[in-house]
Amino acid sequence: MATQSQMLLDYLPKSEGLLPKWQLIVATMAVFNTIQNFATLKLTRRLYARVPSASITALQARTFAVWTLTSAVIRGYAAYNINNKTIYDMALLTYLIAFGHFTSEICFFRTAKINLPVLSPVIVSTASLIWMLRQYDFYVEL
Repeated sequence: MATQSQMLLDYLPKSEGLLPKWQLIVATMAVFNTIQNFATLKLTRRLYARVPSASITALQARTFAVWTLTSAVIRGYAAYNINNKTIYDMALLTYLIAFGHFTSEICFFRTAKINLPVLSPVIVSTASLIWMLRQYDFYVEL
């Protein structure tokens, strides 16, 4: 009889390497971020710290939540289908979009300042982009 921990391990991606597991971790974190964006404005206001609090609306937070959930679905799907070129490319693009968004909010629009809430997605998107680009030929079946 399988133990509970073994049963949980059965749900992890089966592909070789750590990248599929990383995709699942990032997707799971994004689901929690989605929930918090639907539930409260507190963390969104910390993210866009240079914008007056009154300017950050529930609508904006929900829109951000939907984007975050969309990227979570793509990354979660990539965790289990890491060898599929189309899915791999879509997941890679979610990180590029996230990187572009947060970098532009820091550097161009100046709505975000460099703090932990902003550094977290910048680091995750940058590391994931580099990792996925470097491992492309290993995972993608052409």
